[in-house]
Amino acid sequence: MSGAQRWRRIVGRRWSRRVATVGALAGTGVATLGVAASTAAAVTFARHVVTPARHKPDDLEILQVGPHRVVFSRTPDSVVPGRYGVWTDGGRGHFRVGEVLEDVAPDDGKGVRPRAEGRVTRELLGVDAGVPRPGPARWNQYYWAGDPGRALGLPHVELLVPGEVGPLPVWDVPPAGRPDDADEADGAGGADWAVLVHGRGATREETLRALPLLHRLGLHCAVPAYRNDADGPPSPARRYGLGGTEWHDVHSVVQHALDRGARRVVLVGWSMGGAIALQFVARSPLAAHVAALVLDGPVVDWRDVLDHQARKNGFPVGLGRYGMALLGHPWGRRLVGVDSPVDLSQMDWVRRAEELSLPVLLVHSAADDYVPAGPSRRLAEARPDLITYVAEDRARHTKEWNVDPRRWEDEVEGFLTARLGRG
Repeated sequence: MSGAQRWRRIVGRRWSRRVATVGALAGTGVATLGVAASTAAAVTFARHVVTPARHKPDDLEILQVGPHRVVFSRTPDSVVPGRYGVWTDGGRGHFRVGEVLEDVAPDDGKGVRPRAEGRVTRELLGVDAGVPRPGPARWNQYYWAGDPGRALGLPHVELLVPGEVGPLPVWDVPPAGRPDDADEADGAGGADWAVLVHGRGATREETLRALPLLHRLGLHCAVPAYRNDADGPPSPARRYGLGGTEWHDVHSVVQHALDRGARRVVLVGWSMGGAIALQFVARSPLAAHVAALVLDGPVVDWRDVLDHQARKNGFPVGLGRYGMALLGHPWGRRLVGVDSPVDLSQMDWVRRAEELSLPVLLVHSAADDYVPAGPSRRLAEARPDLITYVAEDRARHTKEWNVDPRRWEDEVEGFLTARLGRG
């Protein structure tokens, strides 16, 4: 049986014709490999992009543990200065580390001794769960672990806010000096809210780094899980919309804030959380209540990100673009299995720069090898009247706070003080 015959048996003649039509949108990569093989590869690529990763493998080794220091295998993450968290025991254990005390590069193997792997020694700042011991571990930028109460000592309530596809778990963190159940409609002290939106495949813990500052500035903070998170409601397809669907969940949380008396809202987003925030201000009828955006390592052009990821992982860029075309096509999106077409052109904010109407603080590191900073920089250059751009050159993806917490907090505080009159 030929490849074309096997393909028709799988998808049927009608679908074969439809896929060929979509394939024509992607250009030479499809023509070179053939519709069946290239479509299978493109579907795999696209599904990987929109499928939540429930299990993340360990990515480094703990080699030694002392009273005030930990020795790690040398990785691209473990050598970068700053403060970070480390998960152990499949996520059941967690501790925090600080600055690099010693960095030993790998032996080049040219000497008499066998090749030696590199190692990095960092200061041990605190243990949140479990007991650090040698073995596999996973690095994280969250630094803190748990909920706002356990990690930071901030009073909070776990709410369930009605959402489009189901109840949304939300950490509700009232501002300093205000009880959890205070009526905020009667004064300006609690009238400003911040909604904090984490990135793709992350958890609400990603936002914990920002909460102490926002709490200190008197903002009432809401930290939602959104659809297809581990603790969020599933959509019918159980796949991400890359911001094109998740903004509805932010809409629900902003409506909750307005119902509680909020007058102005700040959206704070990391990575895909930035894409979600931008879709909200472009598409939600509640966007008029947003006073400003704070975006950290945001996705402002998905096509640029996916081209980069294809090249980084040795995947043909042409097939990656075919996968992008499938995501947005009425027929192709069914092969990928998303709830509705994902229109990546609507998420290209470099192209849509003139549509922005809100002040934006945009923090992005040139060393970000997951979401390249190029589109963020070009967006800032296109709208210097609205965008305050904060460049960094050492931090990896969404780790700008980790490398320099004081600078990150000073930039955010200065920006919000100017826009909201707080400080």
